[in-house]
Amino acid sequence: MEIKEILHLAAEACSDKRAENIVALDMDQVSLVADYFLICHGTNERQVQAIARAVKEKMDEHDISVKRLEGLEQARWVLVDLGDIVCHIFHRDERIYYNLERLWGDASQVPLTIGQD
Repeated sequence: MEIKEILHLAAEACSDKRAENIVALDMDQVSLVADYFLICHGTNERQVQAIARAVKEKMDEHDISVKRLEGLEQARWVLVDLGDIVCHIFHRDERIYYNLERLWGDASQVPLTIGQD
């Protein structure tokens, strides 16, 4: 499966759990950490956990390896490492505070077609 397909699968999983403001950044020319960042947030800890679990389950369904999942217990900022894609699932307050979109402002946004096939 191609990386952009995986990115869209992860975005769909976030959307399915009503994640807010889902943004994908193309990090290829900006960072060595990953090719893409997928950023979204939930309004409370339980929703943040549900979003992270949905991403993991969607990857498991498609035999895509989740390299690491961090922050699930506190559910303030959960990282789901898919290798070339890192999903940042924030609690709303942390997203506002860390503002990754501004921090990585040189990265271009990738259009997402969530809810469409």
